[in-house]
This record gives sequence, C-alpha cells and structure tokens, in this order.
Amino acid sequence: MTTDTISVKWKDEPEEHDYPAAADYLELLAPKKVVDEVVERLRKAPIVYKKAKDILRAAQLELASAENPYVRKDLIKINDRKSLSPILLVRGDFRTGVPMTIADGYHRVCAIHWADENIEIPAKIADLP
Repeated sequence: MTTDTISVKWKDEPEEHDYPAAADYLELLAPKKVVDEVVERLRKAPIVYKKAKDILRAAQLELASAENPYVRKDLIKINDRKSLSPILLVRGDFRTGVPMTIADGYHRVCAIHWADENIEIPAKIADLP
C-alpha cells in the first residue's frame, strides 16, 4: 500500500499584510504597547517548522470545518499549488496554563490539518515581552 504525500508550497516569508492583521487580532488581547512589541519580535523571528496538529493543540483551538469559506479557499490554493504564507504565533506558557496564540494564519493551519495533520508549517514565533 502506498501513501501519497501532499505537497504544499510556501512563501519564504509572511506577507506584509499579515503583520497588521496579527496586530488587529492581538489588540483584542493586550494593550497596543505590548502588541507593538510582539509584532516587532515576529518581524525579527526566524522561520521555524511546526506540525499543524501540534499548533492547534498548543493554541487549544478547535479545528475549523473544511466547509468554512476561508479554510476551503486555502484548501483550493493547496490543490492549485499556490504558495501559502507562513503563520505568525505568540508563544504560550504551559507552566501557567496560557495557550499559544495564532496571531495570523488560523485558517491556513486548519486547511493544512485537513490535508494532512503532520505537514510542517513554516511559522514565526514571538515571546511575550
């Protein structure tokens, strides 16, 4: 029995508009001063690779449905071999029960999980100040 490997194309860096999108979301969770520092740390962070299933677990988030229009859009991009943008993450703290935050890219993570939960996703991770 053979298993097909799903190939996903990735951009080398997050798109510029991903950073303000991350900031918009993070401003719901923290003051602007903290958000500005986190976004600056995200810009400087190196790309690392993490599995879709682990990202969702660390963020303690439910998997969005494959019928979700944004997840479906990313699944179509995967199928059409279009490049996806790396995701932006803010590290949690398991010692205090603080989950990781997906600052930008939740629907991409879900799309990858539907394609194959073991696919490694390029991400930038920032610590809280």
